[in-house]
Amino acid sequence: MFGIPQQTVIVATLWMTGTLISFMALAIGGRELSAHLGTIQILFFRSLVGLCAINALLIKRDRRLVLTQNFGLHLVRNLAHFGGQFGWFYGLAYISLAEVFAIEFTLPIWTAILARVLLKEPLTKPRLMAIGFGIAGMLIILRPGLGVIDPAAWAVLAGAVCYALSHTLTRKLALRDSPLTILFYMTVIQLPLGLLPSLSHWTIPSYTLLPWLAIVGLAALSAHYCMAKALALVDATVVVPMDFLRLPLIALVGFMFYGEPLDQFVLTGATLMLIGNVINIRAEQHRKSAPAIQNPVGETKTAPQYSFDSESTADSS
Repeated sequence: MFGIPQQTVIVATLWMTGTLISFMALAIGGRELSAHLGTIQILFFRSLVGLCAINALLIKRDRRLVLTQNFGLHLVRNLAHFGGQFGWFYGLAYISLAEVFAIEFTLPIWTAILARVLLKEPLTKPRLMAIGFGIAGMLIILRPGLGVIDPAAWAVLAGAVCYALSHTLTRKLALRDSPLTILFYMTVIQLPLGLLPSLSHWTIPSYTLLPWLAIVGLAALSAHYCMAKALALVDATVVVPMDFLRLPLIALVGFMFYGEPLDQFVLTGATLMLIGNVINIRAEQHRKSAPAIQNPVGETKTAPQYSFDSESTADSS
């Protein structure tokens, strides 16, 4: 596949299988918990479990990783990320699992726009094409004008915008802090954001919910870890189509276990988003592989490289 050794592709596929299983487990866990707990309280427990996991990693690595000079940026990033999580988990309770995942695929649209505004990255032709395909796909999924759009769908869409802001700020933070530091502050900051609003209508989880709480807390971490491992082995042009498989898979899960109808509009709209995403990724890889440029005085320059991670759905959830 594109000159990549077969064994490497197989290993990357196994890592992406872990990503798909993790994202589906996260969605199912969120759906099961939503019948017993409020969205904010679910987010609190997710942060609590995640903080325990991150602390275990810090003990093995280096506790000094908790030190940062960028707390303000962490705070803004996590306010946005918390808003994204709220929209995503709220949607799981009220609309089909497939629709939640499909709307989430609009994330690259908002990331491209915010990267232009905040990071001054250019809106190249491939990026504009990706935005166009993404908006077309979103309109097919939501179908405005053909009926009342479920408020939960708007919540998921707003969550995708929040995730895009979080992703853009993560790219800025990644130049200054380690990934483990970013994850640590994500759980520390979001823990009180989930706890304080929950106190007024606190529900003590039954012991039967404990496995689902553990799944929700750990599945997102494992999903991002598995995708990072896959991206370290193969190009995004291989990973992104694999990641797209979670839409038909979660649609099948929704159909089999929750009686949710298979919606052709959701699949069609998400396919358009995927096409735009792949076009942009290929263009970015071509840009990054451009040869060095010789200027008039003989000095060698490298062709400019711009970072736009179209596989940015990895930052979601």
